[in-house]
Amino acid sequence: MRFIGHIKSSDMTSVVLRVVTILIAILGLPNVSRSGESHWPATLTIGTASPGGTYNAYGQGLARLLTRVLDIPVFTRETEGPAENIKLLETGEIQVAFVTLGIAQQGWTGTADWTGGRQFRSARALFPMYDTPFQFIVLSDSGIQSLADLSGKRVGIGPQNGTGGIYSPLVFKAIKTTPTFATGSYTDLAAQLSARKLDALVVVAGVPVPEVAELEKKGNIRYLTLTPSQIVASRLALPELGSSLIAAGIYPSLRRHYQTVGVYNFAVARVDLPEDLVYAILEVVFNRHDEMMQIHPAAAETVPTNFTRNAILPFHRGAAHWYNNNAVTGIVQGD
Repeated sequence: MRFIGHIKSSDMTSVVLRVVTILIAILGLPNVSRSGESHWPATLTIGTASPGGTYNAYGQGLARLLTRVLDIPVFTRETEGPAENIKLLETGEIQVAFVTLGIAQQGWTGTADWTGGRQFRSARALFPMYDTPFQFIVLSDSGIQSLADLSGKRVGIGPQNGTGGIYSPLVFKAIKTTPTFATGSYTDLAAQLSARKLDALVVVAGVPVPEVAELEKKGNIRYLTLTPSQIVASRLALPELGSSLIAAGIYPSLRRHYQTVGVYNFAVARVDLPEDLVYAILEVVFNRHDEMMQIHPAAAETVPTNFTRNAILPFHRGAAHWYNNNAVTGIVQGD
């Protein structure tokens, strides 16, 4: 058979689309519009954070796992972190998000500057993720020996709407230290630290943080510690912060436990997400712990008993149902 004349581009597009449709039918290629149950949304989107942080790595792995097990396409959306995630959850642009409980509290009450006085109350708690410690990093040959030495210095604190971007200035205010702050992705800020465009970097993320691990490979960083009095001052000013510890060996250069402050992370979802879908998500997360650990070592803390770390947000009804059915110790009530 031979073709006479030229095929119009529109006709060619139509032919290609028909061929793709046939291949999907014959070969069983994934159809992004499918879902595990007819009343579930066609897809799910998880709000994570910027490249180089733990949210990003954890979210991508979780999305792959949920897609495979639940038969519903799950995607991630890179954001500036918890504050932006809460806003996107409110508008429905994402259905699931990662937040730190301190930022979630600010959104619920509408008290922080980033809220503009608005209360964001669409988020419901799903499952505990991991602790987020504050990590204060300088180059090995820096003359800076303490956090007090950072007054007047240029310090990277992560994305503007991330936990580090929002909380680092508050911590420095509590310990009466006044750096100049730079915001951006941890990837960009780590590069600036290496290039000596920054004097220090504050990383607020679950350990090990990918960008910190990359800096460790270069063998030229060390960690500044909060003094006991600075830890007390931080926690008195910001009661949502807890005592946090990074175990020796998590990073090669950490030969002793690193005592700091931190805030806990939770996965949250829109209140209108189907109850049985939320229940199914928790089934995957908690019953496939080995696979979660392959996603990121911080998932070691993603266990049911840590649900008690949340005293801020109501639990989603589907999550409350899961905890009650599995006899997890504590009081769980959805709204």
